[in-house]
Order: sequence, then C-alpha cells, then structure tokens
Amino acid sequence: MATSTTSTTPLPARRRSRLARQEAIAFYLFVAPWIIGFLVFTAGPIVASAYLSLTQYDIANPPVFIGLGNYVALARDPLFWKSLSVTTSYAILALPLGLVASIALALLLNLRLPGLSIWRTIYYLPSVTSGVAVALLWQWIFQPTFGLLNVVLYQVFHVVGPQWLYDSNWVIPAFVIMSLWSVGGSMLIYLGGLQNIPTQLYEAAEIDGAGAWARLWHITLPMLTPVILFNLILGIIGVFSYFTNAYVMTQGGPNYASYFYLLALYQNAFEFLKMGVASAQAWIFFVIVLVLTIITLKSANYWVYYEGKIE
Repeated sequence: MATSTTSTTPLPARRRSRLARQEAIAFYLFVAPWIIGFLVFTAGPIVASAYLSLTQYDIANPPVFIGLGNYVALARDPLFWKSLSVTTSYAILALPLGLVASIALALLLNLRLPGLSIWRTIYYLPSVTSGVAVALLWQWIFQPTFGLLNVVLYQVFHVVGPQWLYDSNWVIPAFVIMSLWSVGGSMLIYLGGLQNIPTQLYEAAEIDGAGAWARLWHITLPMLTPVILFNLILGIIGVFSYFTNAYVMTQGGPNYASYFYLLALYQNAFEFLKMGVASAQAWIFFVIVLVLTIITLKSANYWVYYEGKIE
C-alpha cells in the first residue's frame, strides 16, 4: 500500500522577518496606551517628586536645588515627628483590631444562617461608601452632646461619654472605632479563603475528636495565613495612608492629637506650598511602608503555611 506524506515548506526568511516585524508593531500599538499612561501619570511624577524633594519649590517660583536640606529640616521639625507618632499609634491599635474583627466576621458569615447573602451584603456595603460621607456620619455619631454614641452610653449604660473628637486623649481611639466600619472588604477576602479550605480536614479532625476551638486553631487559622499575610500588607499601607477622615473631621486637632502623616504632607504641599518638603515627606513615607512590607514578607517564612509546601 502506498502512503502519502505531506511536507510543510518553511516560509522564506524575508517573509518571516516581515511577519515578525508586523507582530511587533501590532504589539507596541496595543500596549502603547498603557506605556504612555504609565510614563506620564506614574513614572514621570515619581521622578519629578524625587527631584523636587531635593529642591526648595513653592510653585510660584522655579525650584532651587538645596540637596538634602528638606530632609534635614524635617528631622528637626517637631511636627514631623508628631505626625509620625500619631500615625504609628493609630496603626498599632487599628491594624490588629481590624484583622481580628474581619476574621471574626468572616467566620460568622461562613456559617449556614438564614438570609446569609443579605448579611454579607450589609457588612460589605460600608467599605464602598464615599469617604467624605462616612466622615460626616461619624462626626455626628461622635458629637459629645447629642451624638448617637454618647446618647446610647448614657441611656443604656448610664455612662457619660467622653468628648471624643474634641479630646486629645480620645480622638485616636475614636478613629480606631471608626476604622471597624470598613472591615467588610477584608472580610470578603477572608470569606473566600475560608471557603477554599478542604472540608476533608474538618471531617478528619472531628473523627479524631477535635473540638471547635481546636479546629479553628489547628486548621482554619493555619490555612488562612496566606490570606492574613495579604490583608496584613494591605492593612499596613492603609493605616499609614490615613487621611480623609482626619482632614474632614478634625483637621489634625485637638492640639495636633490627630495630626496624621499624610495630613501633614497635604498641608505642606497645598496649604503652605512647600512642595519640596512635601516631596521629601512622600519619599520618607514610601521608605517606611517599603521597609515594613519587606519585614512582613520576610517574617512570613515563620508563620505562613502554604498547602502542598514541602519542608
């Protein structure tokens, strides 16, 4: 029996090069909008801020190069250290509280409860509400005379509430309480992580006689550690980027007790027109967040568990 064979004739080198050139042109045309946008709106401002941080610049006059003068001035400015202290205090309180609250909510909403989808929506909606609207709402809640929180404290618990936003000792705790309003976003991520945990692990643990707390401690939390790491990094960036609520509600008061870092940066840039100083603050902020993120990622080797990882 005769068999027929088919052979493919390779394209001439000239035609291959023409096709490759056409594909390259098409590729660069498709990615050009992103490249242009990145260079104009991201890379350009980054380079400009790095240069401006080394200059004295007030918008009205050309920048004057002064080297590290802005950084030296910030190091000697007590308000710079005050803003860093306020932001750090808020981060120490709000970050762990937010992580615990979002995990607890995710565990609760992972149960089989009636109207579960409605409850999930209710807890998630505040995280997508406009920041200014939320700030105005909580400003009324924290109002010391007729605010909702103090009214409830007095009528239900017979406790006279503090001055909250008007008391330097209570303004940061007030912002920490307010931060729980937006845990719905991270709660939704934890919920996705919980639903990806294999049910066979829980079944095997129940057969071995493990109780609810044992299953939570030895199965749920270890399997959630990659998600906890992700939300922890986002949380670090979020707490150090705190700005809108402080700007709308307190303007840094009382007595600079809520003078957050980005609020100080904003005032230097757009109220005092110290663009050089503000650019230096922005780069210090970048370094702080970068160092904290690197430390968190390095520490993940000791507490984050990845399924299927070979020790």
